Amino acid sequence: MTPEELSSVIVSALEALVAEGAVVLPDGAPSEVTVERPRQKGHGDYATNVALQLAKKAGTNPRAFAELVSAKLTAADGIAGVEIAGPGFLNIFVEAGAQGQVAADIVAAGAAYGSGKVHAGEKIDVEFISANPTGPLHLGHTRWAVVGDALARVLEAAGAAVTREFYINDRGNQMNLFGASLEAAALGQPTPENGYHGAYIADLAAEAVAADPGLLGLDGEERTAAFREAGYALQLKQQQEQLDAFQTHFDVWFSERTLHSSDDVAAQLEKLRAQGHLFDADGALWMRTSDFDDDKDRVLIRSNGELTYFASDTAYYVNKRQRGFDRCIYLLGADHHGYVNRLRAMAACAGDDPDRNIEVLIGQLVKIMQNGEELKLSKRAGTLVTLEELIELIGIDALRYTLARYPADSPLTLDAAEMTRQSSDNPVYYVQYAHARVASILRNAVDLELAPAKGEDFDPSLLAHEKEGELLRALAEFPRVVAAAAELREPHRVARYLEDTAATYHRFYDACRVLPMGDEEVSDLHRARLTLVAATRVVLANGLALLGVSAPERM
Repeated sequence: MTPEELSSVIVSALEALVAEGAVVLPDGAPSEVTVERPRQKGHGDYATNVALQLAKKAGTNPRAFAELVSAKLTAADGIAGVEIAGPGFLNIFVEAGAQGQVAADIVAAGAAYGSGKVHAGEKIDVEFISANPTGPLHLGHTRWAVVGDALARVLEAAGAAVTREFYINDRGNQMNLFGASLEAAALGQPTPENGYHGAYIADLAAEAVAADPGLLGLDGEERTAAFREAGYALQLKQQQEQLDAFQTHFDVWFSERTLHSSDDVAAQLEKLRAQGHLFDADGALWMRTSDFDDDKDRVLIRSNGELTYFASDTAYYVNKRQRGFDRCIYLLGADHHGYVNRLRAMAACAGDDPDRNIEVLIGQLVKIMQNGEELKLSKRAGTLVTLEELIELIGIDALRYTLARYPADSPLTLDAAEMTRQSSDNPVYYVQYAHARVASILRNAVDLELAPAKGEDFDPSLLAHEKEGELLRALAEFPRVVAAAAELREPHRVARYLEDTAATYHRFYDACRVLPMGDEEVSDLHRARLTLVAATRVVLANGLALLGVSAPERM
């Protein structure tokens, strides 16, 4: 019996009480009831405060209400007993057979276990990283590469149709400076003022010339533009390849240029003008965002005719909505706090509901220490340490898992040695080792010609040991954890759950022998426990997959 199934049993009990006239609820019985796993042993397998929540509406005291619910639950299938605690808490004990069935259900569900329908029918765009194509991806981008991708994965698991989108900032003065920097490097000239430095510029320039020696035969602005476009293509390709290798895959790479080349910006602004939220002042075009909690109105087109970044942001948002997205989620860096209200106000000016159609998440900075010093500079880029260098130093799994296990809105300081240490105090190693240990048991079972029990051969009531019950209840929580991670936009909940579940599994393994020893005869209990082990493997693998981390068979 899962928490969701128990919730349904309690709802049925409430509906029966209402139908019998035993209680009167003006709004009828609720459609669902919250059940929790008690922290203290002896307080049942699950607990609910439904009596405390509904007693006043029913015109009675919570304990009397709890007694009515308790009587109904005690008679329900799968319930071993119910205790009333304190002012009206219900502590519920589940029969071993009902609880043990969870293991078989998980194995049967396989890779689909944990998925739900909280966001079914919702089309969501998740935009993250969105770096300039003028240099390598660095540490600042890496956190969002992990968190944004993990968020997209849990939203998909919760039923949403998710598009991962990378907005390419390929327009503006920074692109011209990038081209001039490449040109100078190819010609052996000094880097232009405010240009780009680092060995990667010389490397890109050499690669561009090797691919097209004719670049050097061009002159003036034509040559600068040619280097800009060649470098842009090479740098973007590197970013795409590095992110793919990092297990972060984008569905859409959206070029800012396309908004302007298609006159999309002008068209979208005209639509907004028709809605009455644009006005002309001082020769410029403004959006009246102060009508929607922004601290001031925003310029869209300057008096010299130049479009602002905010104009592109506005057109881009409207473009997303026209592509059919119900909700547009933006993941922005720590220096973008001021964008939250202006983007929400922009959505409101576009006629949307800023509480439903747009969402802005702000991430905080990450520091990585090595040998007691902060890892700041990249040897190649001359700026922050790059994603490529981080992967080489720490590894994909350790880097992804560690960045995923903390709330994105919290500043983070990590130690490279701790992230790569192969010991139980390293969370990623601890969880992956649990999966490898489970896989090893299942391999050894095959050698003994022993398979997990299933169908009529599986007797769930045999899983009656205290540690088996703890593990079963932990595994049954996984769908709720995934749903909460999606609903709250907190994929770190999955990582913390995996760590707790791995610990629960190790306690089970220490207390309950799974495989027969020596000449011991194979029993139905061995097979039932092997089913529980197989269910644990499913949950650990599915949870790691939501974080984009591998589930190793051997370690």
